[in-house]
Parts: sequence; structure tokens; C-alpha cells
Amino acid sequence: MDRVEQSKIYVGISRYVKNKMKISKELKNNLTAYAFLSPWIIGFLLFSGVPILACFGLSLTKWDLVGSPEFIKFQNYIEMFSADSTFWNTMKVTIIFTFLGVIVSITWALFLANLLNMKVKGIKLFQFLYFIPAVMPSVVMAFIFQLMFNKEIGIVNYFLSLIGINNGPNWLMDKNLIMPVLLFTCIYTFSTGQMMLIFSAALKEVPGELYEAAELDGAGRIRKFWSVTLPAISPIVFFNMIVSTVNLLNGSFSLIYPLTGGGPNDATNIISLDIYRNAFATYRMGYSAALSTVLFIVVAFISFVQFKASKKWVYYEE
Repeated sequence: MDRVEQSKIYVGISRYVKNKMKISKELKNNLTAYAFLSPWIIGFLLFSGVPILACFGLSLTKWDLVGSPEFIKFQNYIEMFSADSTFWNTMKVTIIFTFLGVIVSITWALFLANLLNMKVKGIKLFQFLYFIPAVMPSVVMAFIFQLMFNKEIGIVNYFLSLIGINNGPNWLMDKNLIMPVLLFTCIYTFSTGQMMLIFSAALKEVPGELYEAAELDGAGRIRKFWSVTLPAISPIVFFNMIVSTVNLLNGSFSLIYPLTGGGPNDATNIISLDIYRNAFATYRMGYSAALSTVLFIVVAFISFVQFKASKKWVYYEE
């Protein structure tokens, strides 16, 4: 064997050893990462994964909290998706409320965040005042709005009477007005106040030289907002959109139930409200579990679509 062949063998062996060491190092790093993540993974499997599977199992039964559950296969889903079921109207209201609620809450949070980034005196006080509604319990906020929009004693109709509208509308009992009222209340929820602070921090991190370059190109305030600010904070916009969507789908019960109870004429009967009624009003636990399973699938699907669509408009720094 000549020296050339020996050198090739040595090179091959050294590359093999380096690759094995590299793989061993990567495996060690991965195992270390999973070791640190293991408490969260175990907690998720125990407190989220197991209940999700149990909920699906319960959705295949008929159970009124008395006696043992009766296995009825997919009868709850067949009833839910039947043509004469109220489920379709409930899902329609849920999707409309969530879609419009996300737009309203994110727009309002971003608007307030821009105000908080203005260099004016007392901005910390304004930030505190803007955030106060976010730390109020949703049930308390719902009862406050219930008084505000009351037809007889509400302050909203009182202000309308000052400008000549003496017979104000019945805001909470008019199916054409109740959705705008709910969307108005969305700007005072916890998620909106939380998003406001996140947006405010993100706006402070936008590089000033980008605005200077835009000004040199003759861009105005609106143009700078659309061409500089929004692309720079697009990852934060996407994060807040996901959070707002999940909160409105899962957490709007505490706001809508005391405010409207799902009325008038089921105009605000969202799916989380329907889950509560079937579980604790009519004691149809199996059907309620089926609704919960469908809600889980809807949330997962919408989140998947949002993540897919984000590739076209979210810009990350490289």
C-alpha cells in the first residue's frame, strides 16, 4: 500500500471520527434541551393531553352526571351536525365574533401603543389608566357595561338624550346592535391591555435609521407606518393575533354570559356558552364534551392556517 492510499484512509478515518463526535455532541445538546423541557412536557401531557383524550372519550357517551356513562359511539356528533341543529348558528356567531374581535382588539391595542410612545409629559400615568380595564375581572366589566348600555338608566342613552335623542335604543336586546356592543367591550379585555404593552415595547425596538431613510425618500407619517413600522413589528403582530384568537374563542364566556346570556335570539350564543349550557343547565355532559372537542379542533385549525399564512407577511431578522 503506497503513501497516497494510506493518506486517503487516514483522511477517511479522521472524517468519520469527526462526524461521530459531531453527532455525539448534537445528541448531547438535544438531550440536555429535552431534559430542561421535560417538566413542561410532563405537565402538558398530564394536565392538557390526558384531559383532551378524556374529553374525546366522554363525547362518545351519554351521561347526565347520574349513574355510569352510556357508550353511544358518534351519536352526539351526528346530532350536532344535523340540519336542524342550532350548532351551525352557534359556530357562525363564534367565527364572526372572533374574526371581528381580533381586528378590533389588535387595532385598538396598536393605536394605544403608538400613543404611549409619544414623547409627552405624564405618559406613564396614561399607560396606567389605559391598562386599568385589563386588570379588572371580565365578570365585573360585563356588569359595568350592562349598566352603561341599559335602555332606561344607562349612561350611553343619557348622553344621547343630551344631543336630542330622547328615546335611545335598547342596546342589549337588539340583535342588530348587540354585536357592535360586544366588539366595543373587546377593547377593554385583559388580552387587549396585554397586547398594548407588548406593542409598546416592540415599537421602541424599531431602528430609528429606518425612519430616517424613509424620510429621505419623502415618506410621510402614514407611509412610514405601513412600510417601516408594521414590517418591523410583524412578528409581534402575529403573536398578538394568535393570543387574541385563542382568548376570544376560549375565554369570551366570562364576558358574554353575564352581559347577554347568549341573547337576544341567540345572536351572541358562542360555542363556549353552548358548552356551559349543555353541561350544567341540561346535564348533557357527553354532548358538551363533543362541543368541546369541536372547539379544540377549530382552534387548532385556525392556528394552523394563521401559521401557514404568516410566511407571506411576517418578516424576521436574519
